Amino acid sequence: MTLDRPMYRVKRRLLGKPLTTERVAEEKLDNRTALGVLASDCISSSAYGSEQMLRVLVPVVGAAAFTVVMPVTGAILLVLLLLTLCYSDVVSIYTRAGGSYVVARENFGPNIAQIAAVALLVDYVVTVAVQVSAGTNALISLAHLVGNGWTGLDHLQVPVCVAVIVLLAYGNLRGVREAGRTFALPAYLFMAAMGLVFLVASVRALAGDLPRADLNAPGVVPLGDPGDGWLHGASIFIVLRAFANGGSSLTGLEAISNGISAFREPQGRNARRTLITMSCVLAVLVLGVSTLAHYTHAVPYTDGTPTVIAQEARLAFGNGSLGTVGLVLVQLATALVLYTGANTPFTGFPFLASFVARDRFLPRLLTRRGHRLAFSNGIIALTALSLALLLVTGARVDRLVALYAIGVFTAFTMAGAGLAVYHLRRQGPLRRVKIAVNALAAVISAAVVLIFAVTKFTEGAWLVVVVFPLGVWALIRINREYRREAAALERLPAGADRPRTRRHQVFVLVETLDLATLKALRHAHELRPDSVRAVHFAIDEERAQRLAAVWESTSATSVELELVACPDRRLRHAMKELAVRTTEDGRSALTVIVPRRMYANALGKLLHRGTGETMARTLEQLPHVSVTILPFNASHAIRALEADRLPDLD
Repeated sequence: MTLDRPMYRVKRRLLGKPLTTERVAEEKLDNRTALGVLASDCISSSAYGSEQMLRVLVPVVGAAAFTVVMPVTGAILLVLLLLTLCYSDVVSIYTRAGGSYVVARENFGPNIAQIAAVALLVDYVVTVAVQVSAGTNALISLAHLVGNGWTGLDHLQVPVCVAVIVLLAYGNLRGVREAGRTFALPAYLFMAAMGLVFLVASVRALAGDLPRADLNAPGVVPLGDPGDGWLHGASIFIVLRAFANGGSSLTGLEAISNGISAFREPQGRNARRTLITMSCVLAVLVLGVSTLAHYTHAVPYTDGTPTVIAQEARLAFGNGSLGTVGLVLVQLATALVLYTGANTPFTGFPFLASFVARDRFLPRLLTRRGHRLAFSNGIIALTALSLALLLVTGARVDRLVALYAIGVFTAFTMAGAGLAVYHLRRQGPLRRVKIAVNALAAVISAAVVLIFAVTKFTEGAWLVVVVFPLGVWALIRINREYRREAAALERLPAGADRPRTRRHQVFVLVETLDLATLKALRHAHELRPDSVRAVHFAIDEERAQRLAAVWESTSATSVELELVACPDRRLRHAMKELAVRTTEDGRSALTVIVPRRMYANALGKLLHRGTGETMARTLEQLPHVSVTILPFNASHAIRALEADRLPDLD
């Protein structure tokens, strides 16, 4: 009976029992769970989308921003409608994970599709950082409002964000079903909490009792002069910039199409129903938050807290005990849904990465399912990248938003354009309408990308502008290498696996006479070669003679020890020369066996330096020469001998 390795026992304790591959079908999500898991990112973006619009408008047009925000919100809802129709088409036609990547690949070819792949991968990384940062802002806002301005949690912004990301990674490494059950509830809690805010605010507004925020409170963003803002020709530019910022409300809309493989059968129909439900919920939330901002004049703060949505909850519920309870409910629900919204990429990113890897544009290791059937390597990669981004930006939402929408709206552009091409090539019902809707969605999405790239370039968008072409180049370069290897294999003649030599010799490199050397010699005999030679390179002549004497006196081996002079101590050079001499007739093949002694403790590793990999690199280019590095657990053998047991050499 084999004992599990210590690391495996730790993994099993942390992640649970391993799941067999046959249970993949059982790890699918039903529609209710999928709405909570995959829609959290999209729904939770309503918590900061309207605020990002006001952050652009207020400094330029002052209080007039609360009027302008409504038509801008209307334009965003129109885009939401177009994108919902577009992605309903996507999940109906393409029922495999990948979303806009699959659409672009099928309609524009694999190389162009890498634009969509990079866009989505970048978007997922930024989404984790944005959602977690915004969730922590919600908690700090709660402390600020309930604690009468206390901001003692500010210094915990980054540590809390890091802890949440690690927790999300752990939950997803345990598997899709457990992550779904854990992360679905906050989405519904947030919907209920915001529904309560809208209901109470509506009642108070009808009664003429809904208060307004103080536009001159300490810490609010500076209010611009409406006259100056419009007179300086800022109108169109600022409105467009606010529209682009508000477009962050739509991020996450693509998550369902990217994670469609997580749905139960029939996947297309279930995904489309969930998508439409999610879009309707998002529309109500975005419209509700913007409308409340319009009436209450909830204004963004320079440092991000308290948030607009926190102010709206406070103004709606009031300052009494019940109001505080309502505020706590809303802020905790907001924080939870934002945190779990950061979970959506942990579902979408690994699925997409595995899909791109199957197309040979990413390393194949991203296609492997881990201990609990999740794509563990993709989860780990996403965790590392999002943590790095979080630390670089200091977990500031306003810094991250500049990177946020470019990726997702590029994906929207690719999806809309790809579907327009798809319907152009085919005849079907409502063909012209579908072409018009998808083309319009692509054009508007491309416009948002352009606006963001220009207006946010100096605020960090330059990073995404640089990363995009580099990312596309890297993916195409990986694919080229895979294709090169495949093409080289196809050039091999028939029977390439047959031996081209008539004589086979085996050299066992001897450093000292020990159990590792004896195991290597036994393995050499089992290869049934024409001859076996034990070779020691005499770097130290006195030591070599002592080894020869010990070798001569032992009966443990029947192979004679051959000493090869190496006066210049260039071991690799001497080995190469010997290998060349042995195979120079063109009819001899040589296998060099290098024992590698493995030690469990750090001291053993320090005292015994391995040369196997170095020797393999030295001989790898020589024809008819191969190197076998034979591991031997020296620590285990020592413990066996100390217990008066004979160690196993097999």
